[in-house]
Amino acid sequence: MIEWFRRVVGFVDDSDRVVQRWVVDLPPSEADQMIKRLTRSANHSVLWFGIAALLAARVGVTRRGALRGVLAILGASITANGVLKPLLPRRRPPDEGMPRVRSLRRRPTSSSFPSGHAASAAAFATAVALESPRTGLAIAPVAAAVAYSRVHVGVHWTSDVLAGAAVGASSALLTRRWWPVRGSDEAAARPLDRVPELPDGAGLLVAVNPLSGDPGFDPTDSIRKAFPAATVVPVRRDRDLVEELEERLAEGGVRAIGVAGGDGTVSTVVTVANRHGLPLVLVPAGTLNHFARDVGVYDLQEAVDASGAGEAVAVDLGTVRVHGGGAEGDGETVRQFLNTASLGCYSDLVRLRERWQHRMGKWPAFALALVTVLHRASPVELTLDGVRHSVWILFVGNGPYHPRGMVPAWRPRLDTGLLDVRWLRADIRFSRLRAFFALAFAALAHSRVYGEREAVRLSVRLTEPGLLATDGEVVDRADRFTFEVAPTPVPVYRRDEENPRWANRDRPHQPW
Repeated sequence: MIEWFRRVVGFVDDSDRVVQRWVVDLPPSEADQMIKRLTRSANHSVLWFGIAALLAARVGVTRRGALRGVLAILGASITANGVLKPLLPRRRPPDEGMPRVRSLRRRPTSSSFPSGHAASAAAFATAVALESPRTGLAIAPVAAAVAYSRVHVGVHWTSDVLAGAAVGASSALLTRRWWPVRGSDEAAARPLDRVPELPDGAGLLVAVNPLSGDPGFDPTDSIRKAFPAATVVPVRRDRDLVEELEERLAEGGVRAIGVAGGDGTVSTVVTVANRHGLPLVLVPAGTLNHFARDVGVYDLQEAVDASGAGEAVAVDLGTVRVHGGGAEGDGETVRQFLNTASLGCYSDLVRLRERWQHRMGKWPAFALALVTVLHRASPVELTLDGVRHSVWILFVGNGPYHPRGMVPAWRPRLDTGLLDVRWLRADIRFSRLRAFFALAFAALAHSRVYGEREAVRLSVRLTEPGLLATDGEVVDRADRFTFEVAPTPVPVYRRDEENPRWANRDRPHQPW
């Protein structure tokens, strides 16, 4: 084994010197100055931070790629410069013989192995490619040029660069443990054949909430132009939306209900649509549009295309029966939810995450929000289907969320008929601290503080009345709840991307 290792080291060393002699013998050219400027621009990852700033200017995959790239650079820099260089010291290539036009004025003095520049370059390019392969492909030649530049200016051996690139790529791939990459931009769902075609919005009753999303933009005019034959109902503060929709439905002639707004408005309109057995035309016009993103409707044009062609999928609707708030349990209220329901401090966690994620990204914001919320939370004593628990958070998802054993992020399917139940235990020592470290090391699924299961029906009883939140909004206070999936799914118009007529339509990530 030792002899084999020596042979490998000798082969690498010989290869490095061959490449180095070839580089030294290259005739001087105008490219030398360009390469020197490029390698200096990547000092301290300034080049990559600049590109990240440009990518972050656009909402969607490029912004996520920029954030993932910065996180990958952080991991690669710590590994390459903080761990491997001190542990594996190596002399840099000799400066003798290198043309002056190619040499750096200030040569680095740290260990040659591995190349920190190559590590950062590979980390950023790989991370961006995970979110947007097309953007990553455009960045890859720049990253490769930066990596080669370290050999060209004579401050690294070739093996230093290759090792650094391996460290950087590994750092980028490792981010998936904390921040999973979504494989598809829409969840799978059963397509429906029998939904009405709505050319120009004929037979469509659509509610438009001008208070959702961008405060400087009112989508009402855009909706009227996109659906000229539809009946548009603007949401008003002085009028109950459900009552107004019911009045319009009583007039007859409505074949589908539409909604343009955030998840709160969508949830209200879906309740009406489900009650009358009508399909839903969904237009994302909120701030985050969680439900629309899961369904796979990203803009107004997709809603126009799908409703005009009569293309729709079946989407489950979660329900929760609220069995009164007192010891006698008088009365019962039925609430419906599109995405999630929760007890404990989950709704506070979501609100903090949504407030911070525009500045730092979803996963860093979630981690910070979790620490903040758990620090001031009180345990909730309850039973789940008769089994006693003490929890900080009880999460109930309308359908199984991905990834399993981690923070719920998205749904791969919308028609499973199942509930995704997750909780953080409060009945073991240092449970809050253990939850944070399990999240930090991507080991939540293996921690005793975390529990999860899937269920068709879930009965919850609290020792004291607690607050119920659906889709991030507190809606009731009670001590008994029954969660299940509505027996009839909601038909939601969604463009069939396999239909040849949509082959040349791009899918933007802006609502408008």
